[in-house]
Amino acid sequence: MVSKTRLILSDFVVSLMWVWSGSLIKIFVFKVLGMGHDSRGEFLKNSLSIMNMFLFAFLGKVTKGGAYNPLTILSSAISGDFSQFLFTIGARIPAQVIGSITGVRLFIDTFPEIGLGPRLTVDIHKGALTEGLLTFAIVTISLGLARKIPGSFFMKTWISSVSKLSLHILGSDLTGGCMNPASVMGWAYARGDHITKEHILVYWLAPIEGTLLAVWTFKLLFRPQKQDEKEKLKGKTE
Repeated sequence: MVSKTRLILSDFVVSLMWVWSGSLIKIFVFKVLGMGHDSRGEFLKNSLSIMNMFLFAFLGKVTKGGAYNPLTILSSAISGDFSQFLFTIGARIPAQVIGSITGVRLFIDTFPEIGLGPRLTVDIHKGALTEGLLTFAIVTISLGLARKIPGSFFMKTWISSVSKLSLHILGSDLTGGCMNPASVMGWAYARGDHITKEHILVYWLAPIEGTLLAVWTFKLLFRPQKQDEKEKLKGKTE
């Protein structure tokens, strides 16, 4: 019970920190340093974003599982037992959402001149398709990394960070390239459009469907590692 409570608190704090970190990077690059949205400014911002993802990957290890993205823990929960699934959707994801909302509210109070997060710039169907495909891609990559290089923190984090950044850039002009319903919820709540059809369909339903499809597709194409190990041991004994 104590470990579950600690995990919920970790999700809350890490989610709050995540919405702050992304916005602080933009303020530092474009306002403090005065760099424009040219190649130099974007290169520095993207480099800091990758370093930021390394930091949060490290925080995930320190907190023994604390996460800021509902899709990350949802993909694991789908593969786990039913009690883990209920704990994820009933406690951990709400903690991430509340952490993101709290973080955005505190950030806006501190920096009132900042913008109000990602917005949908295409129609709802294109937006949903974009977020769904981006989510499918990053979840598939994450599952593949966990299977192929389970013990290498640096290599796994590097590939994951570059992949997330690349997919974010691809979708940034359409939906914001978020792939994180909790973070988007924080900004949408601040704007007052968190219960609109566009928000729910594009930033919640589409990514969740993309996550489910990625997990099921991965299970279909790749057998669990334990099953592979059992078959190898069986082959050796024979």
